[in-house]
Amino acid sequence: MYQVLIVYCVLIIIVSTVGGSLPSMMKLTHRRIQLVLSLVAGVMLGVALLHLLPLAITKLGSAETALVVCLFALLFMFFMVRLFHFHQHDLAVDTEHQHKQKELCDNERDHHHVHCDHHHGEKDFSWAGLCFGLAIHTLIDGFALAAATMSEHSVWVGFGVFLAIFLHKPLDAMSITSLMHARGWTVNQQVVVSLIFSLVCPIGAALFYFGVSQFAASEIVLGYCLAFSAGIFLCISLGDLLPEVHFHAHDRMQLSTMLLLGVAIAFGIEYLPGHRHTPTDAQIDRVPVSVEAPVDSSVAVDGAD
Repeated sequence: MYQVLIVYCVLIIIVSTVGGSLPSMMKLTHRRIQLVLSLVAGVMLGVALLHLLPLAITKLGSAETALVVCLFALLFMFFMVRLFHFHQHDLAVDTEHQHKQKELCDNERDHHHVHCDHHHGEKDFSWAGLCFGLAIHTLIDGFALAAATMSEHSVWVGFGVFLAIFLHKPLDAMSITSLMHARGWTVNQQVVVSLIFSLVCPIGAALFYFGVSQFAASEIVLGYCLAFSAGIFLCISLGDLLPEVHFHAHDRMQLSTMLLLGVAIAFGIEYLPGHRHTPTDAQIDRVPVSVEAPVDSSVAVDGAD
């Protein structure tokens, strides 16, 4: 499966680098970004619940263990986002739109009590802190990609994780370079940082791939990583991406449609040929067979001498 993993990593490097160059190449509107965010949120939500979590339960043989790890990962990612504020997908250079959005939200807050405070670039995020937080998040994405691709169950599990990362990573790279652009960094400097950032996910995948192969209980390690990845994907989709599009009064129908499309994509992958979450023969062979309790020889048998 390492050939497939290499292909995934190369494609992620390409889209991440291109995404980082988009602010200097073309005009990106807030509406287009929000539509993509809705699609990505749907894909990540579906992949977490339909692919990663069921497979983690199968690998670990315990739903309780998988859910505990998933919960831990969700809380971990939540506090990471709170600490580094690294999921800021609005273009830092789109000041005119930010002004209009602020005015709209002020009106909505007065009349409908809508919470809008975190969508207008009012906080001055450092691009270095943004880059560091996203690098940790992207490293974990690499672990998830390798774990899903190494699964014996189906190539489609790895593809689902790849698709979520493939769609999401250009937005992360764009967040970094757009903020660098707003701070006066040159295009060449932005390209260098974008290229370095694009390598983080493949590095994480390589570290996990070669590291897990050294463990005898690699299936258990895979199970823990899949459950952890499910928690990360759930936190990003439910705690970050969906609220970002939920608090927009405009384009609600389009945003909702893109969200459902993302879930439908993940749901469709679940029913592609060869996809299964049932244990393989090798896993069944590893399950210990129960032995009947020995008969107590001290018990006298009626009629015996």
